[in-house]
Amino acid sequence: MHVNRRGMALVAALVSALACAPANEPSSANDHLPGAPGIGDTDFPKDGNGGYDVTHYAVAIDYTPASKQLVGVTTITAGATHGLSSFNLDLSGFTVRSVTVNDAPATFSRQGDELTVRPARPIDNHATFTVKVSYAGVPKPAGDGSNLGTYGFMPTPDGAFVAAEPNGAKTWFPANDHPADKAPFDFSITVPAGVTALANGEMVGQPTTAGGRTTYRWRERHPMVTYLATATLGKFELRQGSTPGGIPNLAAADPRFTTSIDRLYTTSATITDHWATVFGPYPFGSTGGVVDDYAAGYALESQTKPLYGGFHPDETIIAHELAHQWFGNSVSIKRWRDLWLNEGFATYAEWLWAEHKGTKTAEATFKEFHRRRAGDPIWKYPPGRARPNDLFNQAVYSRGAMTLHALRRAVGDQTFFALLKRWAADHRYGHVTTDQFIGLAEQMSGKELSALFDAWLFQPRRPQ
Repeated sequence: MHVNRRGMALVAALVSALACAPANEPSSANDHLPGAPGIGDTDFPKDGNGGYDVTHYAVAIDYTPASKQLVGVTTITAGATHGLSSFNLDLSGFTVRSVTVNDAPATFSRQGDELTVRPARPIDNHATFTVKVSYAGVPKPAGDGSNLGTYGFMPTPDGAFVAAEPNGAKTWFPANDHPADKAPFDFSITVPAGVTALANGEMVGQPTTAGGRTTYRWRERHPMVTYLATATLGKFELRQGSTPGGIPNLAAADPRFTTSIDRLYTTSATITDHWATVFGPYPFGSTGGVVDDYAAGYALESQTKPLYGGFHPDETIIAHELAHQWFGNSVSIKRWRDLWLNEGFATYAEWLWAEHKGTKTAEATFKEFHRRRAGDPIWKYPPGRARPNDLFNQAVYSRGAMTLHALRRAVGDQTFFALLKRWAADHRYGHVTTDQFIGLAEQMSGKELSALFDAWLFQPRRPQ
């Protein structure tokens, strides 16, 4: 995520996490117990759910912008991590019409954003199961009252802007809504004829129109965190092709922002290909971006299609969001406290892009930040433990980036850039923690780096 700093404050939000299974495993493989209502996040205990891992989402929605009515059927395929007598899904709002598990009707109940499902037959440990949820209503975006603002499924006059970080996927489909559990997605999106539906991955076939409504099908075959899922809808001008390196490229812009489309298309292509030389092969099937007429004040790195909310993105923001395709999207965090592994890396990519363009060295940017007075708020917030009530603090971004530059200084360019490629390759489509990054940095450099990382990530003062 990147905040549009033209008049906007830096963002704040939620969450921190641990693992997909609940802390207390059943005593026997034959036991069937309720799945935990949270994934194990001690700061936000109801984010995500325990007892299963999702292996696939099939999200089918029919949306009418004029009435803001959404009718959805989401089918989730998952594997049980212990015997389940019941399990939870995250879903905010809507009227749930029916739930089936393995095609058999299931009973269900609602409490807040928790949808508790009780299958007709218990689910055995390690069993694969499918749950289908039919629901309808008017989507209600999320917002925590802080300067993060609004996120999730956000209606617009001609469609919707869907940017769900950190936990807004549940505002439009039932999910295990936490970064620790990611899966491939299929989308089927039906809208009034003349409205374009954009989602992650690549389009499957051609749109089909019947009865004045058009259905678009998209598929993201690579694992994806739920907050990256999008179904951004509206009137768009499209430009499609490939990067010079051969990666399919799609740029879309609302009519208010059509002057951006050529620059977005060309710049996204150039930067994607360049990052492939710096971070290793591009991890997904396509690249590009979407500029919508929704004044979000931020951009989000939605997988394969970064979203830019209500402004013309410049090279710096595009470089940031596309770097996330490696750091945050392919290589994902297990817990929100490690968010600097996403935002610090993407912010440092901004510095690297300026260095590549010859406009400013990363060293010069580092020194500018380091000259800030000792009492500056950036030094009081150690980015290695992102705070759930101030998740997107500037320190997570800029001091996170400074951590990487301090590491580069300590180990040298050859080791540093080899480390970035190794990190992206070793954990491609997987999950990571700060401790793993420190361990790999020490292994590749042959240096003891605990003092460096402690000073830059964990101490509430300006490092020397």
